[in-house]
Amino acid sequence: MSNRQDYRNLIYQLPSIPKPLQEINQPPKTLYAIGNLSLLERPKVAIVGSRRALRYSIDYTRQIASAVATAGGVVVSGAAMGIDAAAHEGASARATIAIMGNSLDLLQPAANRSLIERIYNEGLALSEYPVTTPATRYSFVARNRLVVGLADAVLIAQADEQSGSMHSAKLALAMKKPLFVLPQRLGESDGTVRLAAKGEAKLLTSVNELLEILSLTTPSGPKDDDPFLAYCATSPIYDEALARYGSRLFEAELLGIIEIKDGRVRLV
Repeated sequence: MSNRQDYRNLIYQLPSIPKPLQEINQPPKTLYAIGNLSLLERPKVAIVGSRRALRYSIDYTRQIASAVATAGGVVVSGAAMGIDAAAHEGASARATIAIMGNSLDLLQPAANRSLIERIYNEGLALSEYPVTTPATRYSFVARNRLVVGLADAVLIAQADEQSGSMHSAKLALAMKKPLFVLPQRLGESDGTVRLAAKGEAKLLTSVNELLEILSLTTPSGPKDDDPFLAYCATSPIYDEALARYGSRLFEAELLGIIEIKDGRVRLV
């Protein structure tokens, strides 16, 4: 059974263009959708980046997207390989909007088919292209303006100097959207490093910085209900905490739940 037969009958045309997209240069004349339109009403961050991303960038993209979704926000991306896929996966399909560079009856890229299907079933997918329209190099570039335009803030997780993600950064700056990048090691992600060095983007050192822009807060609960937080409340030695909890420690630091000070872990 073809993709078109599977999904063509689920596509509907939006009665009007969402207000944020009415205000961009070259607003779409038509938008087609599959999924939950109520996601358009929630605070949104666009997370984009390299298709050939580093493991570091992938891991932190997932954690940041998860934190945004947990706080009640929505992640917008382009359903491509690499950072886009990590952003959608981290947020879970229920809290993500995918803007496609092809018509919605064609599930492209094929490697992301299962992810796109989950978004169709639980989240929201948008496209300005009528059925049977394949992706082109131009359509990917054109899609960027919708991804950025729909969002309240933009995070470029990783990007080389000459890349589509840097085009998204230029759009964010032109639209005066808050622009963030991840800290990176020297010699990696030259595009985002330059954005930070020039002061055009802010280094994201805590996801709370992003949540504040979106007017969201990190949900909190009793510390005693979480063994990890109860353990951190004892101010353990960092190396011991790392050996015991691994990536959970990095995520908590990024979320601003803990800090590392004088070789020990401390609750904030």
